[in-house]
Amino acid sequence: MLEKDIQEILFTEEQLKKRVEEIARQIEADYAGREIMFIGILRGSFVFMADLCRAVDLPCTLDFMSVSSYGTGTTSSGQVQITKDLSEDITGRHVIVVEDILDSGNTLSYLLNILEHRHPASVRLCALLDKPDRRVKPVKLHYSGFSIPDAFVVGYGLDYAEKYRSLPYIGILKPEVYGG
Repeated sequence: MLEKDIQEILFTEEQLKKRVEEIARQIEADYAGREIMFIGILRGSFVFMADLCRAVDLPCTLDFMSVSSYGTGTTSSGQVQITKDLSEDITGRHVIVVEDILDSGNTLSYLLNILEHRHPASVRLCALLDKPDRRVKPVKLHYSGFSIPDAFVVGYGLDYAEKYRSLPYIGILKPEVYGG
């Protein structure tokens, strides 16, 4: 039913699985012998983070934050709001922030600044998708799944108005669906 709203599939389920495995190997090499803490940014990252933490062969813990600058729209409002903060202290820990998409950089710039002030041993950013054409604020991306064009994408955890998260692939949503 939801498939009828997809204009084009950008990344198949198989391509996503392969890229998650490659990112996991990079993380293992960078953090060999250390414990890491994945911080998933809800809600869009939950599918990616679940697959990533299962693929990484290192001791790890998980926590979540919910940060919003979109509301129900398709572009960032520029106003960042933390709607759920961490449950755990990150002082002295090796943190990898896991996000679904790096777009304007507004939200992640704000969030990474807040986390740095909580004194972790390190903070790195892992985003499944990178949309460099939309970048307004510079954000260092340590682990990137795919670079994508400036299109509205859904699936594999990414949504439009809380729909399409369950699609096993990432696709471009037809503009007529969101009024684009």
